[in-house]
Amino acid sequence: MDPDTEVESIFRQENGEEDDDEEEKKKWKRPPSSYGLMESDSDVMEEEEKEEELDQVFHLPCPVVLPEPTTHQGTGLQMIRSESPETLYTEITQQTRPPGAVVIDTRSSDLGDFSEDNEEEADEMLITNSPEPPEPVEPEDTTQTDENSQPGRLHPEQDLPHIFKSIQSVVTELTSEELFKFKLGFNQWEPKITLSQVMEGDLLDFVDRILEILGQERSLLHTISTLKTIKKTQEADELKNKCKRALIRFCLKNYLIGKYQIIHEGVVQAGKQKLLDKIYIEPLISTCGYGGVDPSHEFRPHPPSPIQVPSADTFVGLNNLFRLQKDDGKPVRTVVTTGLPGIGMSVSVGKFSLDWAELHANKDLQFVIKLSFKNLWLLRNKALPRSQDLSIMEIVEYYYPECKDMKYLEEEDCKFLIIMESFDCYQASLDWQNAPVINDNYTKAHPDVLIVNIIRGTVLRGARVWILGRRAAVSQIPPQYIDAVTEIQGFSDEKIDEFLTLRFCDAELSTKIIRHYKLLPSLSILARQPFVCWMVATVFERRYRYQGYGEHPPRLTPFYVNTMIVQTNRRLQFYYGKMDHELKWSSDEKNLLTKMGKMAFKMLERNTSVFFEEDVKECGLKLTEVTVFSGLSTELPAAASGKRTFCFIHFSFQEFMAALYVFTVFRTESWNVLDSVLDKPKIFKFKDPTKSAAGLVQCAVARTLASPLGYYEMFLRFLCGMLSPDCHDNQLQGYLYHHKAPKVGGLDDVRQLLEKTIQTAEENHRDRVENLKECLREMTQEDE
Repeated sequence: MDPDTEVESIFRQENGEEDDDEEEKKKWKRPPSSYGLMESDSDVMEEEEKEEELDQVFHLPCPVVLPEPTTHQGTGLQMIRSESPETLYTEITQQTRPPGAVVIDTRSSDLGDFSEDNEEEADEMLITNSPEPPEPVEPEDTTQTDENSQPGRLHPEQDLPHIFKSIQSVVTELTSEELFKFKLGFNQWEPKITLSQVMEGDLLDFVDRILEILGQERSLLHTISTLKTIKKTQEADELKNKCKRALIRFCLKNYLIGKYQIIHEGVVQAGKQKLLDKIYIEPLISTCGYGGVDPSHEFRPHPPSPIQVPSADTFVGLNNLFRLQKDDGKPVRTVVTTGLPGIGMSVSVGKFSLDWAELHANKDLQFVIKLSFKNLWLLRNKALPRSQDLSIMEIVEYYYPECKDMKYLEEEDCKFLIIMESFDCYQASLDWQNAPVINDNYTKAHPDVLIVNIIRGTVLRGARVWILGRRAAVSQIPPQYIDAVTEIQGFSDEKIDEFLTLRFCDAELSTKIIRHYKLLPSLSILARQPFVCWMVATVFERRYRYQGYGEHPPRLTPFYVNTMIVQTNRRLQFYYGKMDHELKWSSDEKNLLTKMGKMAFKMLERNTSVFFEEDVKECGLKLTEVTVFSGLSTELPAAASGKRTFCFIHFSFQEFMAALYVFTVFRTESWNVLDSVLDKPKIFKFKDPTKSAAGLVQCAVARTLASPLGYYEMFLRFLCGMLSPDCHDNQLQGYLYHHKAPKVGGLDDVRQLLEKTIQTAEENHRDRVENLKECLREMTQEDE
């Protein structure tokens, strides 16, 4: 029997067609099949009761919903009724009517006219003049949803029915002897299937069973390898060609799962790997970007320079980024996603890729290809000779050899995604105005030119392009090439709690950690950044191993110090290619942080939370080093004047950097920046009592009490926190100072100063008492 006819017969039997011949019933009777009706892709229908035999095959991408069948036996054709409501016809079918036939309007309003009174007439009409089944209308992707309420569906060549038919048709061509060898070979190298499962039943049973047990990918790959084993190379190549689109997707899927299934956080420890799906909490993503900086502050109701926040109606789900539409209603092609350093862009890429690979979302994307700017930069400067140009397809094949000779990317109906992550890692300037235009995927050019043409849309025309990077970098892309800009806002307070709950099997421990971090308002605000939230989970989990921990609130300064250290190390890794064992800070890192702290201190004195390019140059720094590479600041949307505006990742971080500058200068140069007598000759500075630690804190306290509430409170708290031996002699040792640098002396005097100040403040500055107590605790509290 012809294989297609055999598959077709199964559909007829499973769709409930009845045959008057009892022997025919037995012939077509089969055990229940996991492969099912294949309702989602195609049906092969024959009409045997017509006078003329029709060989026309209708390919149904989705089941057709018709009225409940009546009792007539006229056409012998019964359509499958789907449970999904979105498959209803919405248009009148236009078709050629044979002479004398009555065409039935398929609109639901007309179908409803078949009442009981006209039932006999309707039956007669259907029996006598039944028209050809209408050609189904392919619904738009946006109306098709899967079990996760995600729009989109697999390409027919990547779906189960196509793979089933392809395997079945190729294996059917084998002789009895070859088929026997094939089944033995298949079983020999596949432990999941027993010999009896391979040998029992007919050929369709075999194909059905392997797909059910092994899945599409493994069944297809194992079939190909087994065909080669029994020397049926031509059949193996035929199957590969038939299912090439599915095989490429399988390879890309395996790459993405291997890369993102396990999340690597901090120092990777053997046996303590975490699955991304188990701990992932989706951050808030807004289509209205204001810079991503949280304006909340422990003391100030608003930062000195007003910062807007997006409203809830602008939030979009991660897997719906490419369901957004432009102003004209067309789907977006190029989406830019930005956010603060540590806000979770890389993790979001991993989750998006994993959901696609595991068929949880965006099934209509046939391929997802990751071309990070970091890899393109390395290719440009190391792997690629300077005189050699490449086409975009050669670059794709360089990173994904399985995509060799892939012509699908040229097809108009091929919907695929290119993920271009870490735009800030590509440190070359791109000539958006003068770069030559490339109109195909095989023209060779320099990587700089190819990147411009990908974003323009002249190369990889059918691709959706997702660009991610820090705002100060992606803001250089001309707006006419971008369809949508999205910004990751981080966690809400509820999401922080959910994140901390998911990470621990011990519910009591997670409850303790959640309660503990909320004792510090500033930490609660900073923890809305996913990176800091992870730090909270990691640090507190370790601390709670010690008996008695948690009796006192946590100290704040160590979290800010750790954030600065980690972001500086990432700068060395991401932008300068340093390995883990090469993360020794040079004078460049120390100068960068000290000068950024000096700029932050000047901003604090001017009572501003933003800075401009001239402020950076005034401190002797490069704009890119500060606004992109440092990981401590970000760009805000352009002001009305068009002037580029920047700020620190949070206003409290500006206060921390200012305190770091004052403390660093005090420790390395024995100079009190806060001393108001700046005109005094340097020769007298060492004799001045204000150059002691107590003198430094006394100047800071005086500034704080003389200023409105909120101006210097956090600055003073961080400065006292850095005087703690745990901070300056443990955390900062070896980074900003030499390992053998002496500890700061005179801390007993500082403690006595703060205690006396608290007593005085209870009478004259009652609103400052709580913060002064926090300052004392930051300096004196010893955590296990």
